Amino acid sequence: MERVYRLLREWLTTALLPPGEFLSEAALAERCNTSRTPIREACSRLAQDKWLSLIPRKGYLVKPISVRDIVELYDFRKLLECYSAERAAQTANPEHIAQLKTIVTIENDRKPDVEKVLIANETFHLHLADIAGNQRVIDQLRLSLGYVRRLDTLCTQTVPGWIGHKDIIRAIEARRPAEARKAMATHIELSLDKMIRLFSS
Repeated sequence: MERVYRLLREWLTTALLPPGEFLSEAALAERCNTSRTPIREACSRLAQDKWLSLIPRKGYLVKPISVRDIVELYDFRKLLECYSAERAAQTANPEHIAQLKTIVTIENDRKPDVEKVLIANETFHLHLADIAGNQRVIDQLRLSLGYVRRLDTLCTQTVPGWIGHKDIIRAIEARRPAEARKAMATHIELSLDKMIRLFSS
């Protein structure tokens, strides 16, 4: 079941199963080369994670995206990630800083692979939470960043470009917690503005 769950979740985060799509257990079982039981268990778990809605006796619906969902998601991100940035500015060592810089080096490429950029973005934010050292924040952020990656995937298909991380790293390296918090808040607000423009049009 874990293999099927991870596979379906990857398809959801990368929008291979796009918002609004209807999913039947039989079709998913065939696509995943498995029986209906692990599909049912995985979909039940994904419904608990708010990826899917159960349609009784029919199947599942990939939850559509609303502007309200996006605003609530990014508000929650701000709570988690401003804390992480502030805490990282207090605790990060030179090795942590070097790792953060390495993760986002792809942003400097002239024509970077978009999928690699999105993976690097998710890795950066999770690594920052790891440096902050609060496991509950890490767990909640991992779930939230799955939703963010889907939004980013859909967004970059329509609007090129992304929001960089240099200001966040600079503040953390300078050991300025308040500045790191502010840089993260700005980063998330810019991302939110981009999403709202796209999904409200």
